[in-house]
Amino acid sequence: MSYDINLCDPVTHDVLELDEPHDMRGGNYCVGGTTECWLNITYNYGPAFRKVLGEKGIRTIYGMTGAESIPVLEAAASRLADDATGNYWDATEGNAKRALLQLAALAKLRPDGVWDGD
Repeated sequence: MSYDINLCDPVTHDVLELDEPHDMRGGNYCVGGTTECWLNITYNYGPAFRKVLGEKGIRTIYGMTGAESIPVLEAAASRLADDATGNYWDATEGNAKRALLQLAALAKLRPDGVWDGD
């Protein structure tokens, strides 16, 4: 199971596109990258997200604009350990931190978008 998290157009709710493909990788990803403002993140990181974002975990950013979410995501990431592993599925704080920083990077590319997911 996983979260599918998207930055969407605030009017049409369509997933926003980038001019160039990104190669951010989650549980699922597109070989060769994708222009969609999308990241798939394993539920394995849920406890780490709830630790730093509160009861709603990563869903805390749903409904926020990319711009609004940047300080939230970066602050949450700064509270997690740097114990990332080479195995994406490991539920380490470092792996969860990497996902938060990837979401912040997407938000910087499209600060006008609104987060939605699940």
